Amino acid sequence: MAGKWLELLKETVPGVTRAAVLRDPSLGSGTSQFAAISAVAPSLRVEVNPVNMRDAAEIERGLADFARSPNGGLITVAGAAATRHRDLIVRLAARHKLPAVYYERSFVAAGGLVCYGPDFADQYRRAAGYVDRILKGEKPGDMPVQAPTKYKLAINLKTAKALGLNVPPSLLARADEVIE
Repeated sequence: MAGKWLELLKETVPGVTRAAVLRDPSLGSGTSQFAAISAVAPSLRVEVNPVNMRDAAEIERGLADFARSPNGGLITVAGAAATRHRDLIVRLAARHKLPAVYYERSFVAAGGLVCYGPDFADQYRRAAGYVDRILKGEKPGDMPVQAPTKYKLAINLKTAKALGLNVPPSLLARADEVIE
């Protein structure tokens, strides 16, 4: 899914040639998501740059440095640090005029541009089915691990307008939610 975030950034802002990938380097998922984004980048003609987010000061420095050059965008990968610093990340993206793609709707509700990620309500419903099966005697170790099957795309048009962007109609048509 991480590669899809870069595709969405490029589709939303075709002129993007550089992308900062905000990630927690202490998490294996942060490293693997950056690797997945890096693998897609050459085909989209986008240079990707890791920006670590161990604390607020590092996020501020990293994004300020990245934003000094033109044609940049931002991808924030999943992790506790991103959730903890959500408001700061959204605020910095707006300040530096960086179109950004996030993994969770809460970022778009807070003023972020685009998010694409698992439908958490669907995952909770499916988890309840697993709980039911366990309570009926099934062994958790015998049950298959399930990956998300439903994903949601949300777009904040107010943020797009503030960035001077015209979101492509094809992207708006695919959105599960459009915040105006």
